[in-house]
Amino acid sequence: MVSVAWRVILTIASAAMLAGGLARPAEAFAAKEPIKLTPHRAVYEVTLDDARSASGITGIDGRMVFEFTGSECDGYTLNMRMVTQMTDSQGQTNLTDLRSSTWEQGDGQKFRFQSAQYLNDKLGDVTMGRATRNPDAAVQVKLSQPSHAELNLSGKVLFPTQHSLALMNAALDGQDLLQAQIYDGSEKGQKVYETTAFIGKPVAPGTEDKLEDPAKEKGLAGLVSWPVSIGYFESKTGDLTPSYQIDFRLYANGVSRELLIDYGDFSVHGTLTSLEYLKAAECRDPTATR
Repeated sequence: MVSVAWRVILTIASAAMLAGGLARPAEAFAAKEPIKLTPHRAVYEVTLDDARSASGITGIDGRMVFEFTGSECDGYTLNMRMVTQMTDSQGQTNLTDLRSSTWEQGDGQKFRFQSAQYLNDKLGDVTMGRATRNPDAAVQVKLSQPSHAELNLSGKVLFPTQHSLALMNAALDGQDLLQAQIYDGSEKGQKVYETTAFIGKPVAPGTEDKLEDPAKEKGLAGLVSWPVSIGYFESKTGDLTPSYQIDFRLYANGVSRELLIDYGDFSVHGTLTSLEYLKAAECRDPTATR
């Protein structure tokens, strides 16, 4: 649960950090016009949505907080923390605390990641590493935690921000399906996930009447949005059932709400409780004189 939850929440965060893009084809990472990403800090209340008896889970309560900053020049930084209290069928509770920080180069050539997972205030798994895209588009990964290791990833593997950009681009271009391989350092840095994203028809501004107060205050009602559902599959297994699935509403300024994460045996719901737009860093002209 802990490592999977971190993986899914990181995906939500990378999807949530997008601003309304100047979109071209989903595969195109270098757009003709610059795509601006909106720095922001979002907080979600996490609760149990549904659980099968086999899961042994009777309650989940917690909070997710993530903060996105950076620019296409300096790269994009995403810091995330999720704290949840899980209650089992025996009435016992466990407190999980997941913390992660990633940095991705603006052109998607380099990616750094680190995460720590605490259970009942005791440090468990720590993952740390970096990935570099070679001229032939293959990705080389070097892990320093939990142990030193190297991986070579072939094919069109996307880093988190690249995937988020592709998702927004696809939505703006009217596409209803996006398939991609994603590497973000989750699962101790050892896995690449096959993903299939279904993008629903756009919801026109001003047609929603059940928005949370932060969503109203920050003007989400006046923006177009899309219902999105992403399935995550174990790479190379050929299994048609996703390991887990995340549904959310993606807005044209990049904010996500109405989160639903389905792990199979149970699902959790995320409600937006706070949203703050942060100051955007301006790219410096390298030819300008001081």
